[in-house]
Amino acid sequence: MISYKIFRKEALKDKEVLKEYKKLEAEFKLIEQVIERRIKLGLSQEELALRLNTKQSAISRLESGTYNPSVNFLSRLAVALNSKLLINLKDNSSTK
Repeated sequence: MISYKIFRKEALKDKEVLKEYKKLEAEFKLIEQVIERRIKLGLSQEELALRLNTKQSAISRLESGTYNPSVNFLSRLAVALNSKLLINLKDNSSTK
């Protein structure tokens, strides 16, 4: 089985895939961080859902990228993952 990181590295060699990935990069990074943090804490999706007083399907949709969470939900998620939510904007003119 190929790891996600290896798959992503290979997929991003394609210029069209890279272009589309960059459009969704913030979302992908958030999803990756949520999954990594949940696993590090040894939580299943169901256990995380219980901490958030929501359904496992909501966690699944979040992790699959089919759910657009509110800032309130993300704040509650951070608490449930013993984490801190940081949101920032960066000037595009300073990055290439």
